[in-house]
Amino acid sequence: MRIAILGCGNMGLAFAKSFLHYNLVERQDLLLLGRHADHCQRLREAHPGLPTGELDAQVGTYDMVLVAVKPQDFGRVAEALQAVLQPQQVVLSIMAGIPIARLQRQLRHQAVMRAMPNTPALLGMGITGFSAAPEIDRLRLHQVENLLNATGRSLFLEDESMLDAVTAVSGSGPAYFFYIVQAMIDAGRQLGFSDSVASLLVKQTMLGAYHLLNNSEKSLPELIANVASKGGTTEAALRAFQAGNLTETLAAGIQAAQVRATELARE
Repeated sequence: MRIAILGCGNMGLAFAKSFLHYNLVERQDLLLLGRHADHCQRLREAHPGLPTGELDAQVGTYDMVLVAVKPQDFGRVAEALQAVLQPQQVVLSIMAGIPIARLQRQLRHQAVMRAMPNTPALLGMGITGFSAAPEIDRLRLHQVENLLNATGRSLFLEDESMLDAVTAVSGSGPAYFFYIVQAMIDAGRQLGFSDSVASLLVKQTMLGAYHLLNNSEKSLPELIANVASKGGTTEAALRAFQAGNLTETLAAGIQAAQVRATELARE
């Protein structure tokens, strides 16, 4: 498969590296698209051996175009992209909030898929929800699924409207965990630890808790109960979280992210 990538930021390049790492795409079959000649030159210098080029007729010779620009920039590139697309090509968008119907309309192209990855894809440990227009046949659906799995795991959703929820839960999700980790490190410093010691304690606790969760047959409430003995220190902390409505606050934040994903579709 030959793939052109429009939008060579962190996520676009994460996909490119994963495709190459798993030998899903040959180096000569991967095209990094720059905004202009100077940008193409910077891409060549940063990624020697990978073809680069501007958004022109050559894009029409590739099997798939991965659109990884910021949602706010889509309007700027849509006209140029639709001018070179060919009917047999698949367009895979990883832009948050822009629905398939809008992609089809602005690109004047029917074979469109939409995916929502998250930043752990940079390490091949991401989770990507994806959906497809009816015009995408089963063979191409499986081809794209294999590509997405190169960055971690993928989940196909027949109901495209659920991708805004994917954006809110897992797309933005890493930032929620980082936020909590930062809060715990700050709390450790307030208790007298140095930055390095507080960071080590919290990061290793997070890593160990993940592996315990991933390898245990117990439910989350059971795992919590195993740590929170009656009348103990953990129970005291959990009561403080409940008093501060931590669960409701997190849920409100995730709902706000979903609302914003929906708003992006209208901008």
